[in-house]
Amino acid sequence: MRMFGAGSRPGRPSVHHDRVLTVPNVLTVVRFMGVPLFMWLVLGAREYGWAVLVLAIMGCTDWVDGYVARRFNQMSELGRVLDPAADRLALLAVALTLVLAGVVLWWYLLALVVPDLVLGTASVFYFRNHPDLPVSRVGKVRTALLLLGTPLLVLSRLPIAGATGYLVLAWVFLAFGLVGHWIAAYNYFWAIVRKGQGVRSVRRAEDDGDARDSGEVHP
Repeated sequence: MRMFGAGSRPGRPSVHHDRVLTVPNVLTVVRFMGVPLFMWLVLGAREYGWAVLVLAIMGCTDWVDGYVARRFNQMSELGRVLDPAADRLALLAVALTLVLAGVVLWWYLLALVVPDLVLGTASVFYFRNHPDLPVSRVGKVRTALLLLGTPLLVLSRLPIAGATGYLVLAWVFLAFGLVGHWIAAYNYFWAIVRKGQGVRSVRRAEDDGDARDSGEVHP
């Protein structure tokens, strides 16, 4: 079974519906709900074992909702925006939680936040909204690596055999994930700029056309 693009059917066009209540969107909402639960388990209850389970479920929903959407033709315009937003919120909120818990240092959170701030600023500047660009393969691999590394990092905090090995493996995944995060952000930034310049050129042409039309004198 393919890791990326699983559930897709070659030869069938991808159609995004306007439906809101779909199985993939419900799974995405479940992923949203897992964020505060994870934060409470780590910062409040100090239940790292249950926190690992929550992270594992959140990571599974990220794969399952994409599979269901492609396999059963449940892709939606809402899901197209909601799914990456849930991924981003989860990664940032989990990173903040781990910083506050003393599991990682602040530089890890900054390494995630800075590229997103740059992309968010560029999106607002050019589009005043979401740029509506497809998620790249690098971005998908980046997310998978971070989603794999984070539960292993939390798992290494438990008094279990092999905790040191889990810690090393976690940072291998996280290091490659962070590199992929910056590479994806770099590519995404220039994609935003190129698309934004095209949109602005169209807007200027339309404004010039409107100005000429308003200045015409009809007999």
